[in-house]
Amino acid sequence: MEKESGKVLMIDDDEDVLLAAKLLLKKNGHHVIIEKNPKKIPFLLNNDTYDVILLDMNFSKDITSGKEGFYWLSQIKEKDPNAVVILITAFGDVEMAVRALKEGATDFVLKPWQNEKLLATISTAIKLKNTYKEVDKLKKAKKQLEEDINQPFKDIIGKSASIKKVFDLIDKVAKTDANVLILGENGTGKELIARAIHQRSLSHDSSFVGVDMGAITETLFESELFGHKKGSFTDAKEDRAGRFELANSGTLFLDEIGNLSFPLQSKLLTAIQNREVTRIGSNKSVPVDIRLVSATNMHVHEMVNEGSFRQDLLYRINTVEINLPPLRERLEDIPLLATHFLDKYSKKYRKEIHGLSEEAIMTLRKYPWPGNIRELQHAIERAIIMSDNPKLEPDDFFFLSQSKSVSSAENYSDNLNLDEVEKSLIQKAINIHDGNISKAANELGLTRASLYRRLEKHGL
Repeated sequence: MEKESGKVLMIDDDEDVLLAAKLLLKKNGHHVIIEKNPKKIPFLLNNDTYDVILLDMNFSKDITSGKEGFYWLSQIKEKDPNAVVILITAFGDVEMAVRALKEGATDFVLKPWQNEKLLATISTAIKLKNTYKEVDKLKKAKKQLEEDINQPFKDIIGKSASIKKVFDLIDKVAKTDANVLILGENGTGKELIARAIHQRSLSHDSSFVGVDMGAITETLFESELFGHKKGSFTDAKEDRAGRFELANSGTLFLDEIGNLSFPLQSKLLTAIQNREVTRIGSNKSVPVDIRLVSATNMHVHEMVNEGSFRQDLLYRINTVEINLPPLRERLEDIPLLATHFLDKYSKKYRKEIHGLSEEAIMTLRKYPWPGNIRELQHAIERAIIMSDNPKLEPDDFFFLSQSKSVSSAENYSDNLNLDEVEKSLIQKAINIHDGNISKAANELGLTRASLYRRLEKHGL
């Protein structure tokens, strides 16, 4: 029978027995921890995990009843119901062995033991422990799957109409192999969207490889994306696969693609069109099968008109386009996002902070968030660190009023006309007040009738 090796904890008050067992088990590939005092069992279990526990049944002098062993067995099983415990005693009988198995012991060994029999018993016990681990792993996987089904976009927080449209698009495009372009301001969560597409794709078991195109220099572009052969340039000390090859059969995520220079756009286009790459220093092309997801915070359509972004490349990367709304256009999601970050950072910094006050929520909703979700995350983290309140209050976000961020009126581009500005202000007021027309009208200084006319005018 193939012997299994593992981590074994042995508790026995006889030092000679401990040393003999340790030598035997170590010789047969086991990692052994020995302990004379059973009172240290809680400490040992709190600080480590073990495949098998060998537990003596009698620790007090002239005691042979096994009561101590049964007591510590119950303590171990209470701490870890899946603990694999082998009881050992010099005073055992059939009745005691039966009781031991009923109370959760895996096996029962008599002293003095036969070495081969002890080793076989431990090996079987380790196999049992591995089975427990596999079952536990499957249970966790099942639980995770159920959570994913119930919360398909659990990493993307929000219930607003605008983010629900994004969810719908992800669902439609994920199961296809269409190239996707994600457009959105900095901090809106473009990479999260890319990962959600990958996770829901047919190739979700394959690699997701991300590349920050804005961080790659002109000289390293080909090496990073296409790979190189050993000796092809000074620092090429070994063969290296590029990101295209690493993402083969999976998803390649090109972040900040709008930052690519015109010459590099050409090289990228060739690789996408031909679905193959050639490593630097090689004449042999390597076929690649990837799902391409790109993202940028830049206005690539305007860049095409200006001649700074290739139109043919844009056609290749944006079979489907996903526009991520900025946080100021999904204000109803701020409480959800804020609560999510509060839970995360209150645990991290061990702060007893239970939620945000209504006034704090209103403070957050009135701020324009030029840095979007990333800025909100930073603001919540900072507030938690500095706050002494049981709930976060407006004063905990004093730094927002000191921010040099552009005001909401200044956020509009110079080329917007009056109608566009009016439409944006109306939309913002409605978002702030969760669609309440009366409150939005009051905020804008309009009557309900006037606001309704403007809503109809702007198609809102």
